[in-house]
Amino acid sequence: MTPAELSAALRDALVAAVSDGAFALDPADIPTTVHVERPRQREHGDWATNIAMQLGKKAGTNPRAFAEELASRLKAAPGIAKVDVAGPGFLNITLDAAAAGELARGIVDAGPAYGRSEALTGEKINLEFVSANPTGPIHIGGVRWAAVGDSLARVLQAAGADVTREYYFNDHGSQIDRFAQSLLARAMGQEAPEDGYGGQYISDIADAVIAQAIAAGEPDPRTLPAAEAQEVFRSRGVELMFGEIKGKLHDFRVDFDVYFHEDSLHESGAVDRAVERLRGLGHMFEADGALWLRTTDFGDDKDRVIIKSDGQGAYISGDLAYYLDKRERGFDRAIIMLGADHHGYIGRMMAMCAAFGDTPWVNLEILIGQMVNLVRNGEPVRMSKRAGTIVTIDDLVDAVGVDAARYSLARSAANSSLDIDLDLLVTASNDNPVHYVQYAHARTVSVGRNAADSGVRREDCFDAALLDHRADTELLGLLAEFPRVVVQAAELREPHRVARYLEELAGSYHKWYDQRRVTPFGDEEVTDLNRTLLWLNDATRQVLANGLDLLGVTAPERK
Repeated sequence: MTPAELSAALRDALVAAVSDGAFALDPADIPTTVHVERPRQREHGDWATNIAMQLGKKAGTNPRAFAEELASRLKAAPGIAKVDVAGPGFLNITLDAAAAGELARGIVDAGPAYGRSEALTGEKINLEFVSANPTGPIHIGGVRWAAVGDSLARVLQAAGADVTREYYFNDHGSQIDRFAQSLLARAMGQEAPEDGYGGQYISDIADAVIAQAIAAGEPDPRTLPAAEAQEVFRSRGVELMFGEIKGKLHDFRVDFDVYFHEDSLHESGAVDRAVERLRGLGHMFEADGALWLRTTDFGDDKDRVIIKSDGQGAYISGDLAYYLDKRERGFDRAIIMLGADHHGYIGRMMAMCAAFGDTPWVNLEILIGQMVNLVRNGEPVRMSKRAGTIVTIDDLVDAVGVDAARYSLARSAANSSLDIDLDLLVTASNDNPVHYVQYAHARTVSVGRNAADSGVRREDCFDAALLDHRADTELLGLLAEFPRVVVQAAELREPHRVARYLEELAGSYHKWYDQRRVTPFGDEEVTDLNRTLLWLNDATRQVLANGLDLLGVTAPERK
């Protein structure tokens, strides 16, 4: 019996009790899904619910009496061995071995679909993440967003949402001018401007721009007048940097559905359309020769200049146009993932959302990520030969590989700072979390190979009632939790919950492996217990693989 099936049995018991007058409860108060969870203490049963405490007073009775009535009805449901009432009205439910064990066959039959649901079906979500400026390699903060953002997209999709991954290229404004000036200076053998960009990558891009222009039959840009040369380095340099960023992200198993260029907002008139929309809603005003948005009406700490007195759009003008563009493309929710230095950005963005008539934190969500610190030999890793002063995606991947990099960045809450020990991530030890989980998967595959060699075949028998050992029930209980963990990770925007779940599952499996034998000893005959245990082994393998896939991490067959 799965948690969903138990939830349905509880709801059926509630509906029947209301129907025959045992509970004076409005049927509309019965939840569509009755929440069940694992008890903190295993001896209390397989599942627990506090539904009696939620509904008892509404039904005109105390929660414990409500729970006792519900328990008497639930005991008759197929697959339930025992129902106890605890404390003020908790229901502790124990399944019979056969009902609990059936989950193993259900998981194997479901395969990659196990853990997927329709919880968020109908939600159309635009998820914007990374969005690093095209003026240099992706630094470690952007790499964290790449791992977390892509994992979040996978989790949201597993929960049924329609997700579009989007990358916003900041290719408009002064930072691009400084990038072009830095390329030109390096090409001419000069120092970069004081506020320009350094690092070996600037030389690499500058050389590539020159080679590309000459190969296309164009003049060497170094021979052109300064303004023309800078434009060549700007257009070709940005394009080359874009290409490199996309390539590095692809190698990191992160691909985007949409690459949106900031410059297009200004060239297409989208900014003007957004301003006119807000003007029509009565939220714009003029002062000091500039055009302002009255964001203080929506909780901001001050009103914001949208069009400056010189007629140029302020930075937020692009934000207005970009948000409106997303909504006009049909997205119900726009989720934006930003770095720690953008925390002060939230108030104005939510005020902007409200000014358009939308609901902050519903139509627009902002997730703030914190800093990442890399450590090797107990010392901080700060320098990148290529970028000069930052740690890049190449530095991390070269040090530990894509699997360890993605897993380590995604396994902690993004709103907390993170220290990554590079020495630990290259060790094959149980202290290394990605190795611990991947090794568990590899072990399940090895057990399957050994079982095949010993003549243990799953298809010959499955007797769920044989899965009655404590190690079996504990492992089954964790396997049953996977769909709930995925939905919770999606709803809370916290994919790290999947990683922490996988580590717990790996630990439970390793304990199970030490106590149960899928393959018989020596010349012992193959029994139905061996065959049934193989189902449970393979169910665990499937859940580990499904969970690792949600994090964009491989599930190796050997480790």
